[in-house]
Amino acid sequence: MASESVTMKILVVGATGALGRPVVKALLAQGVAVRAVCRHPEHAVDLAALGAEVCAGDLADSASIARACLGIDRVLACAHGLLGRGRHRSEIIDDRGHRALIAAARAAAVQRFVYTSAYGAAADNPIDFFRTKWVIEQCLAASGLDTVVLRPTAFMEHHAHRFIGQGLLATGKARLIGPGTKARNFVCAEDVARVAVRALLEDPPPWRCLDVGGPGHFSNVEVAALYARAAGNPLRIQHLPRRLAAMMAALARPLHPGLARVLHLSSLPDEAFDEHFHGGTDFEAELGLPMTTLEDFVRRQVDAAGAAARAQSSA
Repeated sequence: MASESVTMKILVVGATGALGRPVVKALLAQGVAVRAVCRHPEHAVDLAALGAEVCAGDLADSASIARACLGIDRVLACAHGLLGRGRHRSEIIDDRGHRALIAAARAAAVQRFVYTSAYGAAADNPIDFFRTKWVIEQCLAASGLDTVVLRPTAFMEHHAHRFIGQGLLATGKARLIGPGTKARNFVCAEDVARVAVRALLEDPPPWRCLDVGGPGHFSNVEVAALYARAAGNPLRIQHLPRRLAAMMAALARPLHPGLARVLHLSSLPDEAFDEHFHGGTDFEAELGLPMTTLEDFVRRQVDAAGAAARAQSSA
């Protein structure tokens, strides 16, 4: 790692997200100055207490992004609009907003730009979110900036816990869109954060474009089964049929494009696009970083939910 890392200032856009928050904490722990940008600074009180410079910024507001880049040496872009609506829909945040961020970074003479893309980003992906990620990768390549692109698979925090496990722990039942039979890869955002920190600090960066995935492949039904088993509950699943999900996606698109996107994605046949991580066991050895298994992640979530329930009952 470069010795100058302690004197540089890093901008993290999306600082209160599943990836941004552990990155900010890790950088601060190493003595690196961090400007943490988020739409709601009140959600970053913990980061401010650790020493981050927290400021309001919104990828839908190019002026706020231009201000955020002033005096910055390196940038991590890890905000997204997958589920967004209105002025925060994906077309604004993931496309127009990131174009504005790239332009602002160039104008501010930023030294390095680390972009969080997505595994499966491609011009022909059937989901617009992944096509947009590919487009921004091309914009970065043509920008003249020193860039690193990270392509994580589905975050466990969102796609395993928020979309499946959280509801199962709260109600005893998982609600899945479609049959939930497609095997795919999940990765823990805290593991991706360690990769992102290296991409930000090391000179030269250890990668220019890196796919990041976790161990194994699991279907949504298997994710639900892991949660039920860890919680000691019977497995109960309610399925929304694919055909109905496709109809709901069409109806929701004008009002809530983010919800429509998830419904459409889940209504596709399993073979529509591949979500297997083609890194395998060599990935951990190559990075020198142990990767969190989905089983361990689920156990942590179940234990945390149990502890919270006990604390509430004794309050």
